Amino acid sequence: MLVTHSHTYKRHRPEQTLLYQLVERHYPEFQKQLSQKGKSLPLHVVKEFEEFLRCGRLEHGFLRVVCDDCKHEKLLAFSCKRRGFCPSCGARRMAESAKLLVEDVLHGYPVRQWVLSLPIPLRLLLARYPKHLSKIMQIIHRAIEFKTN
Repeated sequence: MLVTHSHTYKRHRPEQTLLYQLVERHYPEFQKQLSQKGKSLPLHVVKEFEEFLRCGRLEHGFLRVVCDDCKHEKLLAFSCKRRGFCPSCGARRMAESAKLLVEDVLHGYPVRQWVLSLPIPLRLLLARYPKHLSKIMQIIHRAIEFKTN
């Protein structure tokens, strides 16, 4: 049954998104213009576009899912599972990765994240003299370690 807690599955309709409509409308013309100039996109980029345009569309394949209890049926469209610019597959992959980290890697251990932002003049100085960066990072590490203990 495709019900999780109080949420019911709702089919994603990529063809209704602005990104999909823009790619569908302009990608073929873009390819044509490149071809006229004797150029082409790398094969992996072409595959990203083509798979994106097929992602979540029932006419490109689906599963029929039936609830064991009430026998209600839903159609589940195949997804592209690409890593490029498909927002649906990217969000799913991100959620799966987060779940893996939380459940299998971190095992409930507390995690603290520190974000360091240096003033721009200091960034420029360190870019010019990178050997000093390790000394500054040691000072920062000691300060964070002292703060957490």
